[in-house]
Amino acid sequence: MRKISIYYSLVIGLLLCAVTLSAAPRLTIVAVVDGLSTESLNTLRPYWQKGGLRTLNEEAYQTSIAFPHLVYGGNETTATLVTGATPDRHGYTMDAYLQRRGRNVRTMLTDESVRGIGTSLHLSAQDLLTPTMTDRMRLQYPEAKIYAIGIQPQATVLLAGHAANACCWIDPETKQWVATGAYKEGLPSAAYEQNKNGRVNDMASHLWTPRMAIQTYNYPTAQEKKKSFSYDVSKVLTHSPEANTLVIELALAIQQSEKLGMDATPDMLMLHLNSLSPAAKSDRIASAEHEDMYLWLNQDLGYLMEQLDRRIGHTNYQILVVGRPVLGTDSHQLEEIHMPVQRFNVDRAAALTGTYLMALYGHERWIDGAYGQSIYLNRSLIEQKRLNLETIQRQVANFLMDFEGVQIAMPSHEAVRYPLLGTSLCKRHTGDVVFMLQPNWQLMQDDNNTIDFVIDEKPVVPLLLWSGTLRPMPQEALDATHVADLIFQ
Repeated sequence: MRKISIYYSLVIGLLLCAVTLSAAPRLTIVAVVDGLSTESLNTLRPYWQKGGLRTLNEEAYQTSIAFPHLVYGGNETTATLVTGATPDRHGYTMDAYLQRRGRNVRTMLTDESVRGIGTSLHLSAQDLLTPTMTDRMRLQYPEAKIYAIGIQPQATVLLAGHAANACCWIDPETKQWVATGAYKEGLPSAAYEQNKNGRVNDMASHLWTPRMAIQTYNYPTAQEKKKSFSYDVSKVLTHSPEANTLVIELALAIQQSEKLGMDATPDMLMLHLNSLSPAAKSDRIASAEHEDMYLWLNQDLGYLMEQLDRRIGHTNYQILVVGRPVLGTDSHQLEEIHMPVQRFNVDRAAALTGTYLMALYGHERWIDGAYGQSIYLNRSLIEQKRLNLETIQRQVANFLMDFEGVQIAMPSHEAVRYPLLGTSLCKRHTGDVVFMLQPNWQLMQDDNNTIDFVIDEKPVVPLLLWSGTLRPMPQEALDATHVADLIFQ
């Protein structure tokens, strides 16, 4: 009889263990960090005595992920992370695109049908064609409470997806939390309270100086060794440590006011953070101020985890931290290894292409414009003149192939033959002729000598997933389209 009792006790124990292992965490935090790099984390690890990055490095599942599409330094990477799809499917190819009607550059996620709250921006996730992490959470748990808080508007709206309760970000001009009316709760009450109390403005009044003696940093520049560094935070707010602190503070305030993670229904916090300093020229740390950003980020993430341990319990949440490539490799670093970076001006290329078509077909405006790696033909004129669109696409592609720096050019419908390019384009926003540049060529949009797009092929970023409950993690290599599945496995 006693053996039977022990047997049933073991069975019940195993069943309870299985339930514990398979139960979804009460609260999921996803933090996308601009510029976070594996190399920087590995280099700085020995210098963190404590903090969130130290804890994650010691206890979290860690891997590096690559993006299976071209990366331009915009939020096309954020869209891929949250949807598990590539740009040809989720529809977010760049932060902006050329709108044929009116021939003007339009910011992605712009939605004039929704109001801005405290901001002139009108944003929603309508341009996203596939479900996001938050959409999956809402479908699986209709009563879930889901909030997105961030530094930059487009990134934060992408993190919110279609189904968040609310989404808000920092306005560096007004020094307030602002939001979009695309979500049912508008500006969260906790953000309203911080605005009323002037919290963002208080943080912006700080002076950012090194938290340690300058000689103790690993990467001080020659200028920093002489004069250290100092910033008026109000002028660099969104690229200062204070911005990350504000996001973490509001996340914890919302967690407390909305009781996230305090009942059986799983909830979600989506955070947009930054590791890049104002003077950063690449995602790789090359200055004391850039290193200082990591030190503060480590502290902020540590505070977040400590507070969640105390409020909802160590085993009741999970946190995923993933990098987002922004600046790529510094051109000066490439030049040091004798790989000079060349620049390709897409507007100038479009103007020359227009002149070429005039020579062939007459003095008309044959080009509507250019943006990114696309040339947009004047389709209305081509149709009016009863010309063959595909013939002109082919002529323009052949013409572009003669430009220095162009590796390949083709009519846009042929891009599917080239996997890397095909997965990077969306039919809704792509021009009639597309091209790829040769390695070490950077894209300029106009003559102001500014690099507008940092084109990178398959950049690698770190991913760290800490969970208070034990569960199996994948052993195989992952790419950015697998990140969303990690949350729901």
